Amino acid sequence: MSLQHFMKNAISEWMRVKGPQSDIVFSSRIRIARNLAGLPFPTLSTASQAEEVIRMVYEAWKKDPSVSSLKKAAFIRMSELTPLEKRVLVEKHLISPQLAEESPNGAVLLSQDESISIMINEEDHIRIQCLFPGLQLEKAWEMASQIDDWLEKHFVFAFDDQCGYLTSCPTNLGTGIRASVMVHLPALAMTQQLPRLLPVITQVGLAVRGIYGEGSEALGQLYQISNQVTLGQSEEEIIDKLQSVVKQIIEHEINARRRILAQSGIELEDRVYRSYGTLSHSRIIDSKEAMQRLSDVRLGVDLNLMKDVSASVMNELMVLIQPGFLQQYAGQRLDPEERDIRRAKLIRERLLLESQENPSSEV
Repeated sequence: MSLQHFMKNAISEWMRVKGPQSDIVFSSRIRIARNLAGLPFPTLSTASQAEEVIRMVYEAWKKDPSVSSLKKAAFIRMSELTPLEKRVLVEKHLISPQLAEESPNGAVLLSQDESISIMINEEDHIRIQCLFPGLQLEKAWEMASQIDDWLEKHFVFAFDDQCGYLTSCPTNLGTGIRASVMVHLPALAMTQQLPRLLPVITQVGLAVRGIYGEGSEALGQLYQISNQVTLGQSEEEIIDKLQSVVKQIIEHEINARRRILAQSGIELEDRVYRSYGTLSHSRIIDSKEAMQRLSDVRLGVDLNLMKDVSASVMNELMVLIQPGFLQQYAGQRLDPEERDIRRAKLIRERLLLESQENPSSEV
């Protein structure tokens, strides 16, 4: 399989599009949790009851394709996928680790561009997820709300007048909505401001996590910021609050980048080019170092220190170098050392391909 063919089929279409504030905000996500009235929640349901939920959602989708974005969607059962295929979907943020690892009777409905993912029998019966590039929380909410309305035409959701929508986890009670953004904060990390800033974010009711959510590490200075409470607030209030805080974080990151350029410009440029050189020539590299080097180069691209390397290539590589993708590209399972070797090779090949596509590149 050629690298071009692999990239074309591996990267979600929405990832290739530049969104508002995309130099700092990689993506915006809205997730809505819903359960069907009269059926045990997935944590207590039997295999036959879980199968009934899958059948009901599948039939609703086949009979009523009124949501245009889902007309060419793919309906995929977890039982039909290999562990590696499930891992790739997790790395693309299309399904949760829980659906991949703990839901043998789970399924997912994926839109053609993979911006919409409807998980079935995860922690809740239905989890709607909409992903958009850059800072587009309101647009993501508009799409998620449209899908929620479509499902509500076919199902009665578990609901309480006082608690709102009922969910397996109490923290999702109420609206059942989780809004989140993925932000790249390298300058705040370099200026040692993150240890002071991140606790302040949690104090205003938001959560800061790694790139795969709860319990994951913030590799490459990528952080996922989301609301923690869904009860007692409207969807619009939750989104407005998150968007307001994220805009302040963006401003802090922009100011930190300006300070670094003004005070340590040559040192920053040296760091960026050293990281590019490491990525271009390494024969073995682990995921942690690779993500940090890509973060450095991405910062250099955003600050016009590297004018002939595209941000989109850095974005692609941050996805392609994950363990599942590496093994999918290799066509076989790899041990950690083999992955590190393959990772270095894939990065070299992608950067070479970029230089061939852009012959004027002199980095």
